[in-house]
Amino acid sequence: MPESTIIKSGHNPDAKCTKPTETFTGDVYLDPIHFDTEAAIANVTFTPCARTHWHTHEKGQMIKVVAGNGWICDKGGVPRRLKTGDVVWAPAGTTHWHGADEGSIMTHFVVGLGRTVWHEAVSDEEYGKKGSS
Repeated sequence: MPESTIIKSGHNPDAKCTKPTETFTGDVYLDPIHFDTEAAIANVTFTPCARTHWHTHEKGQMIKVVAGNGWICDKGGVPRRLKTGDVVWAPAGTTHWHGADEGSIMTHFVVGLGRTVWHEAVSDEEYGKKGSS
């Protein structure tokens, strides 16, 4: 029977923390843990106002905020506040974005299932339409 894998130091030692730019607005740091065709697992840190572009996950996405405050918004909805400890489940096919608040970083542990399809950038106007806390 295969043995479980321990990934030391909070990230894959063979992977490097990266600063993706094509699918994010602002300064974002991606600490990859595991990536294959079934799942993408990472710690992601957003600087104030940084955010993803609109995107959709084939089989859904789980987000757990581990530091700071931020926002999540489903297409057609109003951005909703995220705080440290919050967990989000974005069902399969839900187009959404997430990112940090204006005055805070946000780090989340994220598990995306299946293929991720990236869409257009979230405009400053869309980001500015904050909803409930």
